Amino acid sequence: MFELFDKKQEIRQICDVNFYTARRLEDMAQSMERLAKSIEDEVSGGGSLTRADGQAALETSAALVCGDCNRCSLLEESEREDNYYLYYLLRTFEQKGQVETADMPRRFQNGCRRKERYLGQLNRNLGRAVMNLSWKNRFLESREAVASQFQEMASLLGEFSRQLDEARDVTQQWENAIRHSFRAQHMALRSLLILEYANGRREAYVTARTVNKRCVMSTDGAHCIERAIPGSFWSPARDSRMVITRQFTTVRFVEDGDYRMICGVSRIPRQGESASGDNYTFVESQGSQVVMSLADGCGSGEQARQESKQVVELAEQLLESGFSARTTLKLVNTVTLLAGVQERPTTFDICCVDLYTGMLECMKLGAAPTFLVSEEGVEILSMGTVPVGVEVTVDPQIQTRQLCEGNLLVMVSDGVLDALPGENKEKLFCQFLESMAQSTPQEVADQALEFAASFVPAARDDMTVLAASLWKRE
Repeated sequence: MFELFDKKQEIRQICDVNFYTARRLEDMAQSMERLAKSIEDEVSGGGSLTRADGQAALETSAALVCGDCNRCSLLEESEREDNYYLYYLLRTFEQKGQVETADMPRRFQNGCRRKERYLGQLNRNLGRAVMNLSWKNRFLESREAVASQFQEMASLLGEFSRQLDEARDVTQQWENAIRHSFRAQHMALRSLLILEYANGRREAYVTARTVNKRCVMSTDGAHCIERAIPGSFWSPARDSRMVITRQFTTVRFVEDGDYRMICGVSRIPRQGESASGDNYTFVESQGSQVVMSLADGCGSGEQARQESKQVVELAEQLLESGFSARTTLKLVNTVTLLAGVQERPTTFDICCVDLYTGMLECMKLGAAPTFLVSEEGVEILSMGTVPVGVEVTVDPQIQTRQLCEGNLLVMVSDGVLDALPGENKEKLFCQFLESMAQSTPQEVADQALEFAASFVPAARDDMTVLAASLWKRE
């Protein structure tokens, strides 16, 4: 009786902690949103030189060159609010990169005895103003990028808060069956909590120990839950204990999705290069979601490989930490922008498949199209966005599709499509995929790369094919 009371009290305490955690996360999300808003309110970029910049350049030039000369009265006239010439002077400098004698007022052309010296000084002053403006805009751009990061963190914390709020305690529904299943495997349970989230995914917190003085793997506990809840698939969470010992240990188990994905990859570097500038990842993030990503570094060789590798590794770390694919894409863009690599942009392609529902989300930053092969044919998923780290804020377009068992997803780098002949390269690649017999993802990747490479005597660019198929768990 007392043991049952203690167990219910422990579950109630865990639920209370969830409620408290959700409130704290919500408060933190609101604080970050206010912080991001305050930074955004203070950011006001200037894309061109202002009247004040031109006035300062004229004053400095007059002080260094003119002395007490007032034959042209250029400085005095520029101080008048209705004088349009100052704006004309600034726009001329921005367009041509310098102000020439023909661009100056006629009074200056006819009356100034130090034209060359004055124009040289004026151009130097305006050049400094442009450089200062560039640094100012760069600073404001960085502040805007930081504000964007705060906003994404606020969204993430808010999402975590909503997940905790929507979690439903379903322990009583399965408790007896799970206890019996663990007892049959010589394990005793002290407490059990099963939460079901809004998307139907469940996770279990099991405090158990062995009773036969032996240690067992946590995967054995997952099998016990599977036997107690027919039709479900479970595994220990990556951040949980992997061994159940003679001492009571709490292990977190997560329910696996109904689907699984098999991946294959094939790639070759540009001719003459030992390393490919393309990098990819295929990971299962928290929540039983498979994420495929492909990054294509600018150019080829070791430098391109390092740049695309950094993008892929950062994305993989964020995804494994629980960030959504959309948030990951935006944070990777922001970090890359702050690192200052606009001169060598990297394209980034990311596809996420929910293993519970089979739903696909596809997002791109300047990447080549993705091809979805199903019974209806081959569909091209393409979005015209800029590469990573070029724009301060990006709002990735998301294309969603419902996948079915046997559907094939093919991601390629630009080098694959560029090697194909003709104008409509995507259509040609679709025809090739349609003509293929049913094959494994690795065979698809190998044959697709061989098909593209057959049209060129040597690889003119790095070429990568990433293929994956969806299958129902048995």
